[in-house]
Amino acid sequence: MAAHALDSAFLKDLYGSAAMRAIFEDDALLQKWLDVEAALARAEAARGIIPHDAAAEITRQATAVGFDIDAIKRGIDRTAHPLVSVIWQLSERCTGDAGNYVHWGATTQDVMDSALVLQFADAFPLLENTLDSLIDAACTLARAHHDTLMAGRTHGQHALPLTFGYKVAVWVAELRRHGERLRTCKPRLLTGQFAGAVGTLASIGADGFALQAAFMAELGLNTPEIAWHTARDSFAEFANILAMLAATCGKIAHEIIDLQKSEVGEVEEPFEIGKVGSSTMPQKRNPMLCEAILTLARLSRYNAAAALDAMLHEHERDWSSVQMDWKTLPELCIMAHGALALAERVLRGLHVYPDAMRRNIEAGGGLLLAERVMLALGKNIGRQHAHDLIHAAAMRAIDQKLSFAAVLKAEPQIAAHLSDETIDALLDPAQYTGLASQMALRIVNSEEGK
Repeated sequence: MAAHALDSAFLKDLYGSAAMRAIFEDDALLQKWLDVEAALARAEAARGIIPHDAAAEITRQATAVGFDIDAIKRGIDRTAHPLVSVIWQLSERCTGDAGNYVHWGATTQDVMDSALVLQFADAFPLLENTLDSLIDAACTLARAHHDTLMAGRTHGQHALPLTFGYKVAVWVAELRRHGERLRTCKPRLLTGQFAGAVGTLASIGADGFALQAAFMAELGLNTPEIAWHTARDSFAEFANILAMLAATCGKIAHEIIDLQKSEVGEVEEPFEIGKVGSSTMPQKRNPMLCEAILTLARLSRYNAAAALDAMLHEHERDWSSVQMDWKTLPELCIMAHGALALAERVLRGLHVYPDAMRRNIEAGGGLLLAERVMLALGKNIGRQHAHDLIHAAAMRAIDQKLSFAAVLKAEPQIAAHLSDETIDALLDPAQYTGLASQMALRIVNSEEGK
């Protein structure tokens, strides 16, 4: 039975996708270790360091199918070393003397770092494609609601009118920036490792640079400029980008949770008959998908912090830091992808209720337009004096549960400059959304033009 939610048959799909989990499963990890060993052998054969026949045999045997997983585990338990039992088994599987050339000139971290990077290379298309799909879903939503009127809120309170499409377009722009961050970090992240025991390539000698380049070409990875055994900045950068992606998804989810509250009711995450919000309250339609996204955002943040901690290495090797990467980075990939996939699901099926948005605006009794009235009045008496008058009128309307329009019209210092008709016109929320609609369409159109 699984002991971790990411692997739980019951819970795992709330934390990530099957496709992303598969990239980091034990069988996949073992195959990456073997891929690295085989690529190293081929590169060394091409440089005349080991025989070609040995490299061919190592490559032939470097397939995870048929490896004794239990023996590898027993070897790790006995040696407290993560790779040596794999090297033993690969060497034993090879015919002739080919096994003598397995892992030639490498150190364990060369293999494990390069294998982890190969897993990231497999993870990238999933991350990028799902992010693109999420952006597309958000663009569709922003386009459909570019002029759907709603209350903008600051500090949890009504502030000024805007449009729902504008709100979503802000999400789109942020997600696009994350996409650019992913693209920018990719060449730094997808860089392999081969440097030997302390990073000097002493085991290879003068041919070390050429072998290193040939090895990376075999793996399809970039060649490092120097060993990065103790330099984990690229991993930390990637981890924090993933955490930022998850955080943006969490922010979107939190917004939907707030707007779905019973007292607000402006949007609702996808609901189908059969979805149960509560085991005891039959009426509940809880935003449980959004809550799952918010959970992933919070958990991702902690793993990103651990990736930063893993940068604190001692000397030329520090397994107490390296082992943190093995846990935190696969989890981050799985959870961040889970957040992206769930966010796309939510936005694709999001229910938007414009009537509720309009009802909530009207419930404010015109207070949402206080700034507009203040600025109109300020043209006659100055902004600060106008602010003081409108503030006093707003507080009276709130405290005495009066119509804001009626209070404004009854105030002589305001009525002297603004007619009743002008006040009524100023309190029309549809006429004070600024460039919200145009901004939403500009974001959507710029995304389509990429």
